[in-house]
Amino acid sequence: MTTTLDPDLADETAPDRVVTAMRGALPGIDLDDSPATLAAHRTDRSAMPGDPDPLVLARPASTKQVSALLAYANAHRIPVVPQGTLTGVAGAASTISGAILLDLTAMDAIIRIDADDMIAVAQPGVIVADLAAAAAKQGLFYAPDPASAQIATLGGNVATNAGGMRCIKYGVTRESVRSLEVVLADGTVMRTRPSTIKTVGGLDLTGLIVGSEGTLAVVTEITVKLLPAPGPERGVLGLFPTVAQGLSATNRIAAGPRTPARLEFMDGRCLEAIRKHIPDAPVPAEANAWALAVTDARDGAEEDLASFEKIFADAGATTVQRADNAEELEAILEARRQLQPSARGLLGGSVEGDIAVPRSALAEFSARLAEVENDYDVTIALGGHVGDGNLHPIVAFTPAEGARERADEAVMTLSRLAQEMGGTMSGEHGVGLEKLPALATEMAPAALDLQRRIKGLFDPNGILNPGKKY
Repeated sequence: MTTTLDPDLADETAPDRVVTAMRGALPGIDLDDSPATLAAHRTDRSAMPGDPDPLVLARPASTKQVSALLAYANAHRIPVVPQGTLTGVAGAASTISGAILLDLTAMDAIIRIDADDMIAVAQPGVIVADLAAAAAKQGLFYAPDPASAQIATLGGNVATNAGGMRCIKYGVTRESVRSLEVVLADGTVMRTRPSTIKTVGGLDLTGLIVGSEGTLAVVTEITVKLLPAPGPERGVLGLFPTVAQGLSATNRIAAGPRTPARLEFMDGRCLEAIRKHIPDAPVPAEANAWALAVTDARDGAEEDLASFEKIFADAGATTVQRADNAEELEAILEARRQLQPSARGLLGGSVEGDIAVPRSALAEFSARLAEVENDYDVTIALGGHVGDGNLHPIVAFTPAEGARERADEAVMTLSRLAQEMGGTMSGEHGVGLEKLPALATEMAPAALDLQRRIKGLFDPNGILNPGKKY
């Protein structure tokens, strides 16, 4: 869906004259069209650079200002790209020519934490880790824990339906969102549903907007559910001679009666990259697979850990190591968090995939990596959240002419492979611009057409993040 600038403004042609008109019509809204600012907001952490000529960066301070800005943009057919701290990795926040970049980071208030109803109400610019810390001060727990929680905004997590390491037990962001205040493309402000646990008084607009990557509405207030604080996290690390043994062990844990809070995996290529990036990392050279199972149970934690240890040992682990306190566990988790930056340095360049397959297909997917490596002359490191079948194959390449193109093609091949196995090309990162080419092989034409028609109902003039997601 494309947009066309309103003729009344098109007559002005020069971007600075359009911005001058906006300043007159939208007093009080911070509008910044300096080249340095626009360049700094051109893209997120993906490799998908946006257009070089967005119109202006707007920093609204309230829902009222967002409403006024969208009403103006809609009336004049100006595209709008919602942005946060730009930690996304699929290009959903990449710039569009002539667009207003809607920076929501100034709307960063935690409005309230309600210990009785066990909810928190916050604006989209709140940092995820700050919300979790505020909840913890009241003995409560915000479950979603994406890798970027220390710098990512709650609004960005809602826009992409972010996942992370705790999904096996607590689900993705959508499972924690109770209600949303949103601004529609024409400036209408509405709430998607009551904040009660139950409601069947309409279609699930909340679930529809979560994960829509700013294409349906702009989220201005988020109500999330909180949980009682869990017990302290403790874990068991297993090191294995083969990937097959490691995946067999994690599958047994995931399918067993003791659900871990985290279940993570890395193959030998991941471990090689981490050893290269962090020479003193606690990753033995002889290990070809790394698996970590974590419990946060208040009751039965000892039984959980004993079960994880036995499963790892029975699967052939050469090392089974328990982490009984926060310091020990953090040292192990830090190696996992270093996967992406480590893999980027393995050969000099890398592209990260985000596939998800049924857990029963994990071993087959892993076994097919060698042929993809050979076909595209790349190296693939495989790690991720095996508890929910979500893996991040990192395609590393030696920078040379055509190398990046081969890596991109390898990622697309891995995406198609996951789809053939009953999975998806994007488990948690979103579609944005990066994964648009894979949609045609994942969604039936009728389903894709239906999504686009829903987009048209929310946003008839197509101003909200056009060209993304669909």
